Amino acid sequence: MYFRTKRSGGFEYLQMVESHRVNGKPRQTVVATLGRLDALKESGELDRLLRSGARLTESGMLLSAFEKGETTTIDAKRIGPPLLFERLWRDSFCRSVIEGLLADRKFEFPVERAVFLTVLHRIIDPGSDRAAEKWRSAYSIGGMEAIDLHHLYRAMAWLGEELADQQGRGLVPRTNKDLIEEQLFAKRRSLFNDVALAIFDTTSLYFEGKGGTTLGRNGHSKDSRPDLHQMVLGVVIDETGRPICSEMWPGNTADVTTLIPVVTRLRERFQLNRVCVIADRGMVSAKTIATLEAEKIEYILGVREKRSVEIAAVLADKTPFVSLTVPKANGRGTLDLQVKEVVRKVKTGQGNIRRCRYIVCYNEAEARNDAAAREATVAGLEKALRQGDKSLVGNKGFRRFLKTEGDSHFAIDPERVAAAAKFDGKYADLAARRRAPLSRAVDRGRYLQDREIHHQYAPDLPPA
Repeated sequence: MYFRTKRSGGFEYLQMVESHRVNGKPRQTVVATLGRLDALKESGELDRLLRSGARLTESGMLLSAFEKGETTTIDAKRIGPPLLFERLWRDSFCRSVIEGLLADRKFEFPVERAVFLTVLHRIIDPGSDRAAEKWRSAYSIGGMEAIDLHHLYRAMAWLGEELADQQGRGLVPRTNKDLIEEQLFAKRRSLFNDVALAIFDTTSLYFEGKGGTTLGRNGHSKDSRPDLHQMVLGVVIDETGRPICSEMWPGNTADVTTLIPVVTRLRERFQLNRVCVIADRGMVSAKTIATLEAEKIEYILGVREKRSVEIAAVLADKTPFVSLTVPKANGRGTLDLQVKEVVRKVKTGQGNIRRCRYIVCYNEAEARNDAAAREATVAGLEKALRQGDKSLVGNKGFRRFLKTEGDSHFAIDPERVAAAAKFDGKYADLAARRRAPLSRAVDRGRYLQDREIHHQYAPDLPPA
């Protein structure tokens, strides 16, 4: 039921109407005509009628009280995120491990609560410690009564506090952060769940202002800010998506030099006897691969297939494919692939012959997507060419299909278009020489996520 107005004879009348269906069609029946709208407003009858009905509904009473200014202002706080992440914080042993490491320290404030606040803040609304101190006022977080801004700074200083025992240190000293990682790993480790895969990737974090006095260096910026000091952050996760550890290096450290130190530290810190390392093409170098082979470490590395004559030959190899169904990560169904193993002998820079084992995969559905994307690019290129050459110079997507002809004019190069088609739906991984089953190598390789290399179809890499 609802109110409506109806004009008649120059006046508006207020009616109460009931809506219902007759033979599947909506119909309205006038329950009562309450009178002229202007008269009801002037006499106050309409207000009294609505207040009388509002007594029978709580929401109506609240609105009526609000209009009269009779509501009481209270302090509202959000409780959802703290409740959820407090449970995860406890169940993942983060709280107990930090409290255990602090047992012999005489801090005058709850350091674990300060660390939890900064973690929660960076999950929900990433920002600085100063921003976290202001942000917390909108949330109901247990144990925050004794926390001030300077406590957050002291908690972060404790995490980075250098240990007396620096055995096994990397490019940076061992700190309390390392102890937390090692104890968390030990808490969830058992005889039956040892790490089989270690998935590694890096990123760069830049500093504003005067930050980065220790690790800050100018280097290759993944944030397009080469003018600022940065540091390189590496994260290692296991095949279930759980973080194992993180490493930090000066900002001018090249990705290709980080893999071996990380693998060495993994084996020393977590006593891993056998682990397969998975990394993308940024980690690949002849020296890295030689070291992995010498140390008998299993690995699966992405390769630069579109820029390498060697990899182009691997993808063109006539070895027949075999069908293989691979489970996707996190139990999200399966993936049908055509796979094959290609072994080639490659001459190294020292003149030695090295045997390389490649796992080549072909995804028919992704091949169709690649072909459609390329056709759209070529169609856009043809349209752009009709508007002039200058607009194409800075477009990398267009430029790879162009050639120069005549008076330095651009034209579409059919040979480049045909060459790109050879890579549709295909990717290759470089695997260790030890002959792990082909199905296992493919299953492990699905974690590689670099868009330029392959796995455009693969499930997202689990968050670190």
